[in-house]
Amino acid sequence: MKKRLCWKIGIILVTVIIVLIGINFSMLCYSLSPDTNRTDTAAHYQLLFETYPETRPWVDSLRQAEALRDTFVTMPTGERHHALYVRKGSNKTAVILHGWRDCSIDFLFLARLYERELGYNIVAPDLHAHGLSEGDMIQMGWFDRKDVLCWLSIFQTDTMVVHGVSMGAATTMMTSAEQLPEGIRDIHFVEDCGYTDVWDEFTSEMKNRFGLPPFPLMYTSDLLCKLCLGWSFDEASAIDAVQRSPHPMLFIHGSSDTFVPTEMVYRLYDAKAAKKALWIADDAKHAESYLTHKDEYLQQLKDFLADK
Repeated sequence: MKKRLCWKIGIILVTVIIVLIGINFSMLCYSLSPDTNRTDTAAHYQLLFETYPETRPWVDSLRQAEALRDTFVTMPTGERHHALYVRKGSNKTAVILHGWRDCSIDFLFLARLYERELGYNIVAPDLHAHGLSEGDMIQMGWFDRKDVLCWLSIFQTDTMVVHGVSMGAATTMMTSAEQLPEGIRDIHFVEDCGYTDVWDEFTSEMKNRFGLPPFPLMYTSDLLCKLCLGWSFDEASAIDAVQRSPHPMLFIHGSSDTFVPTEMVYRLYDAKAAKKALWIADDAKHAESYLTHKDEYLQQLKDFLADK
């Protein structure tokens, strides 16, 4: 009887472990797998023009002047990464970082602001496993910060801005704590609706989408991510980076953001020692602060960048 009971318990435990591993793989694939249509540039441009009609004539004018250039570089990892580059002949350059499962094209509305209204050259990379850049799994900004350092070095000018939205905002914050290329005299960072860390963001999504608590899936998925991909959820921390960052940073968040809860921006802002500014866009949902407050968004940028 005891042997039979032990066998039953063993079978149940093995079954639970197999099921748990399967769920964890599914969770990681759901969270970190690239968009299957990521290379469909025509579809991305169509959505951009529909959402931000003012970008169509701007992009058309750049194309006619052959000023919107596709640039490919080989990263230290050996991967080939892509960026859109607009050279305005300025000593100022803005690096625009897109969100989760987006690409550089999707955020050309911000590139237009910097090029047309503020006089910056533009570098808009496709992050690892996004757009035309190589990569198998999304890194949620953690290893992407090293790629951003490469783009900063390649397109270095006296004055630079790194401006990211959502996952791109987390990447922006993580980059801000790194040793930057020598020769950049003035650099500012703008984070728009970024998360505190990947653990917090995934925990929030599990609760909001599926009504699940962190234990046990977050813990086992975190371990699986570390074993398979080389990084952990709490290691990928924007809030830790912000605490160490010495550079000026503008924090932007929509007051009605539920995908990256608005409360996160207050913790991020409080963690930053100095040289900081905060703007909460009234009634804006996730990544829609510019869409719903275009004039005020531009003014916030002007004020922040003018403050040395």
